[in-house]
Amino acid sequence: MSKKHIEECIRDSLEGYFKDLRGVEPTAMYEMILNVVEKPLLDVVMKHADGNQSRAAEWLGINRNTLRRKLVEHKLIK
Repeated sequence: MSKKHIEECIRDSLEGYFKDLRGVEPTAMYEMILNVVEKPLLDVVMKHADGNQSRAAEWLGINRNTLRRKLVEHKLIK
Protein backbone atom coordinates (compact mmCIF):
# COMPACT_ATOMS: atom_id res chain seq x y z
CA MET A 1 0.00 0.00 0.00
CA SER A 2 1.45 3.31 -1.04
CA LYS A 3 1.34 6.69 0.64
CA LYS A 4 -1.07 7.77 -2.10
CA HIS A 5 -3.41 4.87 -1.33
CA ILE A 6 -3.50 5.77 2.37
CA GLU A 7 -4.27 9.38 1.42
CA GLU A 8 -7.12 8.22 -0.82
CA CYS A 9 -8.56 6.09 2.00
CA ILE A 10 -8.52 9.10 4.31
CA ARG A 11 -10.15 11.30 1.67
CA ASP A 12 -12.88 8.72 1.04
CA SER A 13 -13.50 8.36 4.78
CA LEU A 14 -13.75 12.13 5.24
CA GLU A 15 -16.16 12.45 2.30
CA GLY A 16 -18.29 9.71 3.90
CA TYR A 17 -18.13 11.54 7.23
CA PHE A 18 -19.44 14.76 5.65
CA LYS A 19 -22.15 12.81 3.81
CA ASP A 20 -23.24 11.19 7.09
CA LEU A 21 -23.50 14.62 8.72
CA ARG A 22 -26.25 15.53 6.21
CA GLY A 23 -25.45 19.25 6.31
CA VAL A 24 -24.78 19.50 10.04
CA GLU A 25 -21.56 21.41 10.59
CA PRO A 26 -18.78 19.39 12.25
CA THR A 27 -16.88 20.55 15.32
CA ALA A 28 -13.35 19.84 16.56
CA MET A 29 -12.56 17.72 13.50
CA TYR A 30 -8.81 18.10 13.76
CA GLU A 31 -8.61 16.59 17.24
CA MET A 32 -11.14 13.88 16.34
CA ILE A 33 -9.19 12.81 13.25
CA LEU A 34 -5.88 12.75 15.12
CA ASN A 35 -7.38 10.58 17.85
CA VAL A 36 -9.06 8.23 15.38
CA VAL A 37 -5.85 7.77 13.36
CA GLU A 38 -3.30 7.77 16.17
CA LYS A 39 -4.53 4.75 18.14
CA PRO A 40 -4.54 2.24 15.26
CA LEU A 41 -1.26 3.71 13.98
CA LEU A 42 0.44 3.12 17.33
CA ASP A 43 -1.15 -0.30 17.75
CA VAL A 44 -0.06 -1.60 14.33
CA VAL A 45 3.44 -0.12 14.55
CA MET A 46 3.96 -1.63 18.01
CA LYS A 47 2.88 -5.05 16.73
CA HIS A 48 5.28 -4.86 13.78
CA ALA A 49 8.06 -3.68 16.11
CA ASP A 50 7.35 -6.72 18.35
CA GLY A 51 6.53 -4.41 21.24
CA ASN A 52 9.92 -2.68 21.07
CA GLN A 53 9.14 0.94 21.95
CA SER A 54 12.55 2.25 20.89
CA ARG A 55 12.22 0.69 17.44
CA ALA A 56 8.60 1.85 17.08
CA ALA A 57 9.51 5.40 18.11
CA GLU A 58 12.31 5.43 15.54
CA TRP A 59 9.95 4.21 12.80
CA LEU A 60 7.41 6.86 13.76
CA GLY A 61 10.02 9.60 13.98
CA ILE A 62 9.07 10.53 17.54
CA ASN A 63 10.81 10.45 20.90
CA ARG A 64 10.46 7.18 22.85
CA ASN A 65 9.03 9.05 25.87
CA THR A 66 6.41 10.66 23.61
CA LEU A 67 5.51 7.24 22.23
CA ARG A 68 5.17 5.80 25.72
CA ARG A 69 2.92 8.70 26.81
CA LYS A 70 0.71 8.23 23.74
CA LEU A 71 0.50 4.47 24.30
CA VAL A 72 -0.71 5.12 27.86
CA GLU A 73 -3.18 7.81 26.68
CA HIS A 74 -4.71 5.35 24.20
CA LYS A 75 -4.67 2.56 26.80
CA LEU A 76 -2.42 0.41 24.64
CA ILE A 77 -0.13 -0.11 27.67
CA LYS A 78 -0.49 0.51 31.40
